Amino acid sequence: MSRILGVALAQVAPVTGDPQATFAKFSREVRSLKALSPSIDLVVFPELYLSAFGSFDARHPVGYLDRLAEPIPGPTTDAVCRLAADTGLWIVPGSIPERSAKGVHNTAVAISPQGEVVASYRKIFPWMPYETSVPGDTYVTFDIPQVGRFGLAICYDGWVPEISRTLAWMGAEVIIQPTYTRTSDREQELVLARANAITNQVYVLNPNIGGLFGTGRSIATDPEGRVLAQGGAGEEFLTFHLDLDLVATTRERGTLGLNPLWKQLRDAPPPFPPATEGYDKGQIMTGLGPLHPARAGSTGA
Repeated sequence: MSRILGVALAQVAPVTGDPQATFAKFSREVRSLKALSPSIDLVVFPELYLSAFGSFDARHPVGYLDRLAEPIPGPTTDAVCRLAADTGLWIVPGSIPERSAKGVHNTAVAISPQGEVVASYRKIFPWMPYETSVPGDTYVTFDIPQVGRFGLAICYDGWVPEISRTLAWMGAEVIIQPTYTRTSDREQELVLARANAITNQVYVLNPNIGGLFGTGRSIATDPEGRVLAQGGAGEEFLTFHLDLDLVATTRERGTLGLNPLWKQLRDAPPPFPPATEGYDKGQIMTGLGPLHPARAGSTGA
């Protein structure tokens, strides 16, 4: 039995500063995808989309996301659950600010066609020093029955190869990575999406915010690093099908029939010093300044 999944990446823009209007737009977009593409099973939206976040907008003072933060489950996830149950779709609505006892996290959720939150992932590697969300400490995967296993990551997580490697080690065959990038490093992120796919033999689904200055270029790659779909700068939907049997074939026979890297990692694992000795022990750390230059000399956390 083949493991085929229809996917839509939504490269869309929020109604800046208006979460209620943005959710209404989101609901219309999900319903439109369901009506226009009946073979779609999973829809994925960008990071912080439902928060109507505009990071360079003067109307967003410091603390905007803190004020919107809510628990999970909460009003936003409850509303997405109702939409998923109504449309019969798997939905990853990007990420939302989640409030917990530890503070505010940047959290992605996966919601089933039955209207249940089946996975919740707190971003492990926030974009410091700009992003103030509290880092998560748990890697998260979930299963779509009779299809395969999916891992969750968010935006800057893609710059840390250990995150994708860990998700693949946990059995993920697809990494879903909602993103909000409005800066010039999007070009590097496109390279990283393909690199993470190649080095872990996984699909990578990386939708970015669209229609705002400096945004777009969502990307989906296959487990050998081929680009399945790539967006432009505006708002658009990228639709395609994943064949998860290709992941199994690539891992068993090797990328391009040449590189069965997971078998080698199993049978002849290299001694990775950063993992065994600690990142702070590396020579590269010598002479590096503080992560937060403005806080140099401060004894605060």
